[in-house]
Amino acid sequence: MLNITLGESKISCQANETVLEALLKANIQIPYGCQQGVCQSCLMCSLDAAPPVLAQAGLKDTLQKQNYFLACLCHPEQDMTVALPEQQGALLNASVIKKQQLTPDILRLVLQYDAELTFFAGQFVNLQRFDGLMRSYSIANSPQHDKILEFHIRRLPNGQFSNWVHDELGHGTPLTLTEAQGSCHYLPGRMEQPLLLIGTGSGLAPLYGIINDALAQGHTGAIHLYHGSRNQDGLYLIDEMRGLTKQFDNFNYTACLSGACVAEQAIETGYAQGRAHDLALNANQNLKGWRVYLCGHPEMVNQSKRAAYIKGASLSDIYADAFLVSNR
Repeated sequence: MLNITLGESKISCQANETVLEALLKANIQIPYGCQQGVCQSCLMCSLDAAPPVLAQAGLKDTLQKQNYFLACLCHPEQDMTVALPEQQGALLNASVIKKQQLTPDILRLVLQYDAELTFFAGQFVNLQRFDGLMRSYSIANSPQHDKILEFHIRRLPNGQFSNWVHDELGHGTPLTLTEAQGSCHYLPGRMEQPLLLIGTGSGLAPLYGIINDALAQGHTGAIHLYHGSRNQDGLYLIDEMRGLTKQFDNFNYTACLSGACVAEQAIETGYAQGRAHDLALNANQNLKGWRVYLCGHPEMVNQSKRAAYIKGASLSDIYADAFLVSNR
């Protein structure tokens, strides 16, 4: 008989029981559905050891790397300390060290944090201000930076948090943040695999981190980035992206303008005319074996998921964290 620890609760798990069965028997309620590993509603994280391999069946490799598992499939092989995805750790302290306007509506915010934080470029954290108001933002830098986190925050017309960041948040102001979450990030292992990244607006943030992380780790497969906006004011980091195309032969960058009156502007500036996902998917007819990252407007992400799958991409190789496609 083994012990399962969840928060303040420690329960016994019989040899023939799964983690889910043991928790439910102890009247500890967690989300679950099919109990066959299909719906993935019972996703949990092991905090002290890698879970059994069979308990990770069907999960994306990025989640497996973070010790996530399905409670309904997990027959423990040793004592386990587990957590639900939103209960992985306490808040960490951070402070503002840089603000930079990237576009009229998008701000680069750089924080320095004071404790250990494990993250992958492209994951997200929840930022919390002094009064408890919290929002989720993607990490735009790779883990090689020393206790630094970068975010690209778009101002929303009625965005209580984003307007505060743009207008009031000052240098040195303290914030708190959660541990990193999300499966939308780069993992080494298939260095020759082609990568297709499609983003709109501030959806470039996680893609920017993923690209830099992949290149820093020596990814050899082709990397294609399509970043789109209705007009030129919505595009940013253009020089940095074009610089990477000169530095790395396997990196390709296409800036896309989709507004009705940008044809002449697109030609003059070297931008492609059209919606980023349309251009990307038309240019790449066969996506079998590719890894696809999608970040931006919900409609674009949903359409692109379907189209990428139809063109041969495996569902396990299509990445888009839910919060990345919503307005924050």
